[in-house]
Amino acid sequence: MTGHAAERLVPMTAPSAQSPSFLRLFPPLLILALAMAAGFTMMGSFSMVQEGAKAEMGLSDFQLSLVQGVAAAVPLLLFSMPIGLLVDRTNRLRLLICLALIWTMGTLLTAVAQSVSTLFMARMLAGIGTTGALTAALSLCADLCPPHQRGRGLLVVTLGKALGQAGAFALAGWLLSLFLRPAADTLFAGVAPWRATHFALAAISAALILPMLLLREPARQEVAAGIHAPWRVVLQALWSRRAFLGPLFVGQVSVVMADAAAAIWASPVLSRSYGLAPPDFAGWMGSLIFLTGVAGSVLGGVAADIGQKSGRRGGLLIGAVIAAALGIPAALFPIMPGIPSFAVALGALMLCGTVTGLITSVALTVLLPNELRGLCIGAFIAIAGLIGFGVAPTLVTAISGLLGGEAHLGGGLATVGVSVSIVSVAAFWRAMRRAPDRPI
Repeated sequence: MTGHAAERLVPMTAPSAQSPSFLRLFPPLLILALAMAAGFTMMGSFSMVQEGAKAEMGLSDFQLSLVQGVAAAVPLLLFSMPIGLLVDRTNRLRLLICLALIWTMGTLLTAVAQSVSTLFMARMLAGIGTTGALTAALSLCADLCPPHQRGRGLLVVTLGKALGQAGAFALAGWLLSLFLRPAADTLFAGVAPWRATHFALAAISAALILPMLLLREPARQEVAAGIHAPWRVVLQALWSRRAFLGPLFVGQVSVVMADAAAAIWASPVLSRSYGLAPPDFAGWMGSLIFLTGVAGSVLGGVAADIGQKSGRRGGLLIGAVIAAALGIPAALFPIMPGIPSFAVALGALMLCGTVTGLITSVALTVLLPNELRGLCIGAFIAIAGLIGFGVAPTLVTAISGLLGGEAHLGGGLATVGVSVSIVSVAAFWRAMRRAPDRPI
């Protein structure tokens, strides 16, 4: 038998009899985590310096929401699914390195931007590179680890993402405070501090690409229809899983909406509502993001592996349902009476978002065959990016406007966060009830 018919009958790849020790898998996983740390630092760095850019370039909150939100959302919609297809069908390691170069270019372009349109393009490049690289990294991680170790494997990569999100505050904030000091004899003398920060970040990002050259492309596991299966076969496989993938998409997109709005507007809320300058909160905000990212990754990875062992239908997603429910009260962080309660609630929201994100990633790599993973992860990123980054930040400004203007930014942020968190609980519960059996 030859041609497409034979391709459709390729048997599912079985796991090896002896799984490698997780310690042997740790070095390549650590390099992938380092790559994600670099990417997410570059992607989120502008949030820390946006008030300086606003002052220098005369930007409004609406323009900031476009630069921070729509600039990340539109390219995700256009590029995430094509990148996902490339992940499923090409050399993922080469693709990862190319995407790292793209986010580095975006960081450098941010530093030299002289107009809103150039700044918009720069943030687009940072978003395309980072989120596309996440799809490639998750796929590589899934093939480095057998299914029963996949929760722990994705935990390591997610820790890298958490480190990057923290670095967007801590590292960018430290650099910003450094360049705010008078220093006429430095390389960046006469350069606006927020621009100097991004010059330095671009140099750091370029250096962190080098460890990726040590990686090798792993063999693909759990292939059902073949990595070059016809489109008709791929689309049929996706459609047959719509009852599960649909609510899973809605659940994770809702969580991303809450997290994206919080990440973008937390700094301005601290400045406007609590009277803090960026150097006042850069350190503890970065530490908070990192610690909750670590804790959320550990909890998510352990919950996913335990859920798989529970034996119940959709047990892998139990942790996501619980985390989404805890995120509802945590979304009230912008209207807390003081900075300590603000920090505790924001940390809880970030913790819950990390848990649901990791469990969703594990679900896609365990419950779907290999040739669908990159496409589905790319589609998740595209839809989450469009709605989470493109709609949520602007929706916050629209609601704050209805509440009385920019002074009510915290109220608008809380309203959006609570609303989408309620939706996420219902969606994850339905996805759990409709989850398919493992494909092997």
